[in-house]
Amino acid sequence: MDKQYHFASLSDGDLQQVHNLEKRLSEEKGEEVILIAYHDQKENNE
Repeated sequence: MDKQYHFASLSDGDLQQVHNLEKRLSEEKGEEVILIAYHDQKENNE
């Protein structure tokens, strides 16, 4: 089960939603939260 992950290609709108969620979670937790979007390469090639 050699999975290969690659960064997901997100639109500007998607990126803005991710940044908004990072900001909200960071404020709620009181520490910086960074989200990373990726996809499983095998699933996209099947």
